[in-house]
Amino acid sequence: MAQYNFPSTIYLFDKNRLNITKTVRKYSIDSNLKATGSEFESGPITKAIKHDEEYGEEYGEGSVTLNIRNFDRISHQHAILVVNFYAPWCYWSNRLKPSWEKAAKIMIERYDPEIDGRILLGKVDCTEEIELCRRNHIQGYPSIRIFRKGTNVRDNHGHHDHESYYGDRDTDSLVKTMENLVAPISLASQEVASDGQPNKTDDAKKPAPLTGGCRIEGFVRVKKVPGNLIISARSAAHSFDASQMNMSHIISQFSFGKKFSSRMMSNMKRLLPYLGRSHGRLNGMSYISDPSDSSANVTIEHYLQIVKTEVMTRYSKFVEEYEYTAHSSLVHSPHVPVAKFHFELSPMQVLITENSKPFSHFITNVCAIIGGVFMVAGIIDSILHNTMRMIKKVELGKNF
Repeated sequence: MAQYNFPSTIYLFDKNRLNITKTVRKYSIDSNLKATGSEFESGPITKAIKHDEEYGEEYGEGSVTLNIRNFDRISHQHAILVVNFYAPWCYWSNRLKPSWEKAAKIMIERYDPEIDGRILLGKVDCTEEIELCRRNHIQGYPSIRIFRKGTNVRDNHGHHDHESYYGDRDTDSLVKTMENLVAPISLASQEVASDGQPNKTDDAKKPAPLTGGCRIEGFVRVKKVPGNLIISARSAAHSFDASQMNMSHIISQFSFGKKFSSRMMSNMKRLLPYLGRSHGRLNGMSYISDPSDSSANVTIEHYLQIVKTEVMTRYSKFVEEYEYTAHSSLVHSPHVPVAKFHFELSPMQVLITENSKPFSHFITNVCAIIGGVFMVAGIIDSILHNTMRMIKKVELGKNF
């Protein structure tokens, strides 16, 4: 089991297995490492996102350009504000742009912002509005966020709770999603008629992260061969900004093999008091890279050498224990930073066997103890006897 505080996908390189997250759970966390919501279900990363086929054709500007100066004002003027956070260099952002602008034009025709005002589509260039994108925890492009005006305004600087859109990116799908967002809103009040919470039946929309951290916990099955456990951001339809990704993490627990109960570990330590000291060498360790150095792109690597220990008790109970040594380093890379665990199983292992001693061994020890006691008593008696004789001789000499 391991716990970290950054968003990620996990994959192995011992057998080139990707996205091994069936036994791993991920939660968004705050600065105090406390979970801020329910478990995050990332879904299959191989699902193809649908785009418009007319890529590269001429299109006009339909969405509103947002920046840090007008973002809060515009978000409070409309019941629904859907924002495309993009980067001009991103391939997927450029694939989205034509359908996004078309969908924005269609929504303006159906819901005139000057008359209706229930929904507005905007866009933010994250290469220009770095602080605004950082405030909304944008690390991948494009990121489509849905901001709702109503009773769900948080107390955190007046920002709105919002959702992330992960659905198809063609014009028809975008327009259909926008229509579904507008449907429960009354034109008169421009407020969400329901409780303002995300539609739990729509897999395309999920709550957006309130913070930039993530906790990962669970277990992964690995072969007993050298390999790499890598935790990294991964998407089939997003580009990631490596300069905005900080792979700093705190390891609560990291171990190999089965997790022992406290009673079993106590019984094992009865055989060898120092057994289990290296079972979780990384437990409680913190690995923090400097967040001010945004161009660092720091990958944190851990090199683990694993030694297997087998314990055979007198009752023929077999226990496997895996202890390891760990060496960590920070590496600067031009690519998307990751957290990497290199593990290698030592060709040597420790075998501990508990054997019961025969009764004759007990008798021999008892006799040896008794013989030793009599010998020591004899030596003490001889010393006292000779001392008393010398004292008497001295006293007789004084009398004469």
